[in-house]
This record gives sequence, C-alpha cells and structure tokens, in this order.
Amino acid sequence: MYVANEKRYETMKYNRCGNSGLKLSAVSLGLWHNFGDTGVYSNMEEMCFTAFDNGITHFDLANNYGPKDGSAEANFGRILKEHFGAYRDELVIATKAGYYMWPGPYGDWGSRKYLIASLDQSLKRLGLDYVDIFYHHRPDPETPLEETMGALAQIVNSGKALYVGLSNYDGATLERATKILDELKVPFIINQNRYNILDRTIENNGLKSTAERLGKGIICFSPLAQGMLSDRYFNGIPADSRVRTDGRFLKEGQISEELLNNLKKLNDIAANRGQTLAEMALAWNLKDSAVTSVIIGASRPSQILDNIKAIENTEFSAKELKAIDELSIKK
Repeated sequence: MYVANEKRYETMKYNRCGNSGLKLSAVSLGLWHNFGDTGVYSNMEEMCFTAFDNGITHFDLANNYGPKDGSAEANFGRILKEHFGAYRDELVIATKAGYYMWPGPYGDWGSRKYLIASLDQSLKRLGLDYVDIFYHHRPDPETPLEETMGALAQIVNSGKALYVGLSNYDGATLERATKILDELKVPFIINQNRYNILDRTIENNGLKSTAERLGKGIICFSPLAQGMLSDRYFNGIPADSRVRTDGRFLKEGQISEELLNNLKKLNDIAANRGQTLAEMALAWNLKDSAVTSVIIGASRPSQILDNIKAIENTEFSAKELKAIDELSIKK
C-alpha cells in the first residue's frame, strides 16, 4: 500500500495561479505521453509516486491523451483508486476537451454539447465527482465564443470543475473570453500554452502580456521542446526518442546541424550555472512571475527527479538571458 513521503512539501515551490487563491506546484506532471495503454502500468504508478513524494501536486490530463484516446485518464483513475484515495484533497487534477474525441459532429471543437459530454466521460474514466481545473483545449473558429464560455460556466455551476482554463488561445481571443467569463462570474484562472526557450509564440501573439495584465496564470507545456532542450540528441537520434517512436510532434528534419550547434552552446551556459540543459530550460520558464508552473513529461521516475532540480536556481543574469536569446530567437 502506497504511503506518501511525509516530507513531500519541504522542497517544492508553490506559485499562486494569477490572482486566484489556487497555488500550483512549480513543476507539474503531464500525462500526455507514457500513460496510455501502450505504457507499462507499474511504471505509471512509480512515476506518480515519485512526483507526489517530491511535492508535485498537479497532474495534467486531457480527454484524448493515450493512446488510445481516453486511456491516460482511465489509467490515472485506476492509480487514484488504488493508491491516492486518502490524498485526493492534496491533488490538483486537470483535464481538457477541444480536440477530436469521437466520430460525428458532436465529438470535437467547442460546442456546449461536446464539452459537457466529454467532461462527463472524463469523470467516469477518472472515477471522480469533479476535476480541479477543466480546460477548453483549443479555440473553435465556428462555435460562438459565448457558447463555449457558457458551457464552462455551466460546468462550474454544476460542481463538475472548481476552476476553468483555456489552452492554445492567443492574446486577443483570451481578452474576449475573459470578458465573457467575468460577466458569468466563472473562476477562470489559467492559460495552458506551449512555451520554451525555442518557442516564444506566446510572447509574440499577446498571450503572455495579456494574461499577466488580466491576472491569469500561465502553465507551460513542452518546456523542453519535446526533448530538444536536453542533451538527448547531441550524439544522434536515439531509437527510443519521440522522433523514432512518435513522429507526430517532433520530426527528424527539425533537428538541424545549426540547431544542434546552438543547443550545445546553450548546454555550455547551463553547465556554467551548474545545471543540465534541461534543468536550465525549465528554470528559464520559471524565472518569470507570469509563469505559474511547467508541465514535464517523463518516461521513468528518474527523469522526474532530474527535472525537479530546476527549481533550485531560477535566477538569471542579464548576460545569461542575452546569450540565451541570441542562440534561440530566430532572426
């Protein structure tokens, strides 16, 4: 029987999510990869134990995480039932809907019917009465924003989620959505977007500055750019890397000689800081008060322990930041 480490809260940092009352662990565990039916269940258990034993309280899911779709929620639901029942009130569990989930016109995007039905399915897979955060996973260009935000309001009012978030929105759409949600008195507290040293999209599309101005938190997925912000590809492409095992999100052509040279120079900056490249990349995200948390993915418990080390040093000199920008921002 799993018993959590009594000292689990002693070293992790917890950041307030925007202007809300909710704090998140600076490092969150994402279940996008390695928690589906192709994963090893005992390894999933050990990763969850390792995360919680070291103060990670936030677990991030979505309806379509797998493979197959829904299996990450089902497997995490089994872990909750078998091991974490006594700790439910110490956990922040998030899920999402917005991408394709089932055939026909009601299993995708942002209609009221899809979002509410999808969350009902997610709760059954998780074995929960409610999630702590429910996200709309991506903007819907065809459904009126008022309908999507109204669905989020209904979900909170029904007690099926405590807070709501938006994922993959830009600054302008975030501003419009916030106005609607404020009028509906919905506890909208967080934005989830891709953000890392190599991908500055949220700086360029207004999301980061708008979220900060409106008092909304930001949680970053892919903070290691699918593993590129590590030493994983310095000596070729490993057989077990995501390039080889899942080429949907990272393709071999993206890892150019120029990129590798820049990554090695970034690695030198990290070494001078006493960090690995991955630790520095996570610390770079967490240096900013606008960022509440970073979502890490892991294939084994040791990776979680390595990534947590990033919180030990999130201070950067102006010289370091300039050098990082020169190596990562496309001219």
